[in-house]
Amino acid sequence: MAATYGQFCPLAKAMEILDERWTLLVVRELLLGSSHFNEIRRGVPRMSPALLAKRLRTLERHGVVTHTADGYQLTECGRDLHAAVTSLGVWGLRWVTELGREDLDPQLLMWDIKRTLPVDRWPAEPTCVAVVFTDLEPRRSRWWVVVTHGVPDCCDFDPGVEPCATISVPLPLLTSVWRGDHPWSEAMRSQAVRIDAVAGVRGAIPQWFGQSRMADALAAMDAGDAVSRPG
Repeated sequence: MAATYGQFCPLAKAMEILDERWTLLVVRELLLGSSHFNEIRRGVPRMSPALLAKRLRTLERHGVVTHTADGYQLTECGRDLHAAVTSLGVWGLRWVTELGREDLDPQLLMWDIKRTLPVDRWPAEPTCVAVVFTDLEPRRSRWWVVVTHGVPDCCDFDPGVEPCATISVPLPLLTSVWRGDHPWSEAMRSQAVRIDAVAGVRGAIPQWFGQSRMADALAAMDAGDAVSRPG
């Protein structure tokens, strides 16, 4: 029998399902659009396949997730966690700002950038931007982001499309910008960032990449608070 808190409190009952290690991160991946097992794994690369399968079964049993031939999907119950997961992420972004080296992963960062890329801001023709992490060894340092007819891709091998820009940046700095800890404008003024680009492209990079959904959520929340405060 699963452990319980032995409380009628709705929060306690919810946490009986959600507070196992990795569970909310699995829900996060599903909320971000991952539906197949290997897609979910890309967002939680340090989670073993066996444990991921176990957590998915638990979420299925509680009616949070359904599994069909099309993959894993959140039920209405699961989708209702969107506000809670976003609020927790915004709280972490606002109050838990210290990152250790163990928190940094170029593959995870580029995966997150790829799946939330604002492709409507990119040119209509196939467009490539190279990213070089200046603090990593060569085999992990070079990545390519490509948008073709509104479809984004990200890879660690040359895709055969000539980059219109190359961003050279330390991994901690790009991670910080993506999280929303620092704006793109501040990073681009830093001597640690170099952007080699064809004419007219350098200034478009912040719009092409944007920031994470949590950064957008925090900005929207702060903007709402500013509007609601009396002048």
